[in-house]
Amino acid sequence: MFKYISVLFILFLIFGFAGNSVLAQPGMGSIGNGHMMESVNSEYEFLIKMIPHHEEAVYTAKILKEKTNRKTMKEFAERIIENQSREIEQMRSWIDKWYVDWDNDYEYQAMMWDDENIKGAKLDQVFLQDMIFPHMSAVMMSQQLIVKGLAQHEEIYELALSIRTNQRNEIFQMREWLGTWY
Repeated sequence: MFKYISVLFILFLIFGFAGNSVLAQPGMGSIGNGHMMESVNSEYEFLIKMIPHHEEAVYTAKILKEKTNRKTMKEFAERIIENQSREIEQMRSWIDKWYVDWDNDYEYQAMMWDDENIKGAKLDQVFLQDMIFPHMSAVMMSQQLIVKGLAQHEEIYELALSIRTNQRNEIFQMREWLGTWY
């Protein structure tokens, strides 16, 4: 019950106060269960933070796809792998094109548990519970880029809109599955 209330509160923050300066502070802030919410203050920072964020999602989705017994979860994992792998390549190409001489000393902090030793229905549950907070972080970073007017290129603005919409919808889907199956 506490997790459900926490998620609702965080969703309220995302959609109700996304432009508020509380969410626009530099650095990271806790969003629940020890997970950290990334803050972005430039288009470049959005790109360098979103790439490893997506890489972690792809990595864990590959584990899910291999070890789940549910067709629905295999298909969900495949969508994450396809969409976020494509976005990673696009973001890398933009960095190579527009930010080739910029320094990148960013160190990503993993947000998900190690799911390699879990399988079946338990893996589905752990994956769904763990993936919600990273998705919220991606939605928040995208919203910051949009609301703060940080996009210098239309392509990155459009990517942020897409990430915000897709991952917000996936959050609702994951919550529904958790409520239905567990």
